[in-house]
Amino acid sequence: MISMQQITDDVNDLPSLPAVVMELLNSVDRDDVDIHALAQQVTHDLALTAKTLRIANSAYYTTLVKVTTIQQAISLLGMTTVRQIILTAAVTGCFPDNNCPGFSHKDFWQHANAVAIIARILARRLNFSQDIAFTAGLLHDIGTLVLVAYHPERYAAVIAWQNTHQSTQPEAEKEVLGLDHAAVGHALAECWNFSDAIKNAIGGHHQPDRPGLGFLATIIHVANGIAHVLNVTATPDHSTPEISALSWESLGLDQNGLDQVLEEAAREFSKLRQQVDL
Repeated sequence: MISMQQITDDVNDLPSLPAVVMELLNSVDRDDVDIHALAQQVTHDLALTAKTLRIANSAYYTTLVKVTTIQQAISLLGMTTVRQIILTAAVTGCFPDNNCPGFSHKDFWQHANAVAIIARILARRLNFSQDIAFTAGLLHDIGTLVLVAYHPERYAAVIAWQNTHQSTQPEAEKEVLGLDHAAVGHALAECWNFSDAIKNAIGGHHQPDRPGLGFLATIIHVANGIAHVLNVTATPDHSTPEISALSWESLGLDQNGLDQVLEEAAREFSKLRQQVDL
């Protein structure tokens, strides 16, 4: 079993996100920020710039011309998209290459992007901040990366247990490790000083009905359930988590609304399936 003290030590050992990335993250719901000036600061971090441009030039973000600068990426893709690319590049740079048998980083980020896309669609329908919903969706499973990075052998046992028992990811994690990735993600979000809304969405996306979590946790919970049903990863998903009835009802989606969400998500996924490794 892994204690929360071990997890605290793990997340404290991780490198901090670059200051400019924290500014981008914390400005997601503000209108008074000079995003172009912040993006210009990214260029001072050569490794982050290189990874951002590589993702921007991936199949998923294909444009008619090759993206060679951060400012050009903003012009071609829009600041909202570039902000998320920079965030993805920064977060992936904090974790080592895959050293856990059975774990696919490509599947992880495809699912994360799927949840982010669905969360954004739901947020737009609910007049909730699309940028915040997308960001929370992108980061909702970040605790998994901590477990994979620091406890690869134990997490390989989680994957094996989940496959053998056809269980959900949190069920397997609690059985093998004594805690789940949502709790670990919450600890990391605390360490990295994420906003309360995003921190609660990460920590509560499997139990959104807990008091005080806020509506963002509900959006991410439902988006996660839908993404598991659609299963955009290469690895078959035999363990779709149940969507809370209370959370589902709070979104107010009828069958026609759900069909529209699924149709729009399917269009995005048709591009997502072309995405190269992040």
